[in-house]
Formats: sequence, C-alpha cells, structure tokens
Amino acid sequence: MTALLEMRGVTRIHAAGTPREVVALKDIDLTIEACELVAVMGPSGSGKSTLLNCAGALDTPTSGTITLAGTCISGLNAERRAAVRRRDVGFVFQNFNLIPVLTAAENVATPLELDGMRPRRARRLALESLAGVGIEGLADRYPHDMSGGQAQRVAIARALVGRRQLLLADEPTGALDSNTGEAVMELLRTKIDAGAGGLLVTHEPRFAAWADRTVFLADGQIASATKDDRLDALAGTP
Repeated sequence: MTALLEMRGVTRIHAAGTPREVVALKDIDLTIEACELVAVMGPSGSGKSTLLNCAGALDTPTSGTITLAGTCISGLNAERRAAVRRRDVGFVFQNFNLIPVLTAAENVATPLELDGMRPRRARRLALESLAGVGIEGLADRYPHDMSGGQAQRVAIARALVGRRQLLLADEPTGALDSNTGEAVMELLRTKIDAGAGGLLVTHEPRFAAWADRTVFLADGQIASATKDDRLDALAGTP
C-alpha cells in the first residue's frame, strides 16, 4: 500500500549556522497510511508542532523529504505549497487562526472558495461542517463574539470541510470540556475512517487512545512508537 504521508530523514534547524541555532527535528522517519490516525506526544519543546508544520507544508525541512499522496511537497515553491494546504490539508491550530473579519461560516468556506468552489456550495458545505461540531447557530457570528471553545469548534469545522486527505490537529481539544472533546475526537476519527490520514498532537492519553498508534518525541527525535503499553502507563491504567 502506498503511504499517504511519508517523511524520510526530515531535519529542521532554525537559525542554522548562527549562535541561535536550534535543532527542532532530527532525522525523522514517519509514514501515515490512509485511514490511519497517529498521535504525537512528548514534552514541550520536543518538536511536536514543528513536525505538524512540516507535514502540512507550512514549513520546509532543512534536509530530508516529505511526500503527500505521491507528491514531494518539501521541494515545492511557496505558491504550490499554499495550493496543497488549501486542497489537501486540514489544520486545527492551538490558537485557532480564525480570520477576525469573517464570520464562522465564512472562515470555513473561504478555503473552498479559494480553490475554485462556487460561494453558494461552499457556504452549504460550511454550514454542514459547523452543524457537525454542534455550532450551526453561530454561522454568522464573528470570532470576537465567541468563547474559546466555540472558536475551537469553528477551527475544527474548517479542518474537516471538503475532501482533505490529511488532517493535522495541534491540541484540538485544549479549549473544550471533556464531553465536547470526546465528540470532537469522534468526528476526527470518522473522517479518518472515511479515507483521510491524520496526525494528532495531544498531552492527553485518553485522546491519544483514539489513534491507531502513538509516536513519542524527545529532543526532536522519535523516541518510541507504540499503541498500548506506554499509553496505559501515562494514563495510570494497570
């Protein structure tokens, strides 16, 4: 089976060659198949967010290759990387990254319209996605009129709308209560089971348990990859 996402020898060095040099990722090898959700855990500063940014073409590796659905995205120019992000990648950011002058529905619909979809159809799909996260009543509300949890659900609706092949979620349940967090994980899992692949950064073992496997990062490197034993230990399960 061909991997949906393949990272080979990926290293990311910030401020390379200067006194401020930081090795954020070092020689990462990671493969994600369609219908597979991989959780990423590790301490702060271990490289989790950098891993997501490189996987989603928001950042480019210093060395190594990243292939998404057969296309080497690590070698694309900025314009083509932006097209890949709009068309193929759904992001859920820690700080939401909603556009403040757009309503909830407009925030969700805009990536679809930028990729050529007609506004009426884009809005219909946006409303369906908002309904999927339980906030269809906020469609015409602006981000500054939302709570943190509501804004997070708009961000999740934006990530899930359309036919994104890769879902990248950076602490997607951080601003949500436990019940809503479980509902969001169920939505992500449903999208994955329908054919997408996903990377989920989380500090919560109970949310990582929704994944097919878990990767542990330490100092920018993959320390271990497992499913059951380490998660049980982190969760305190005997």
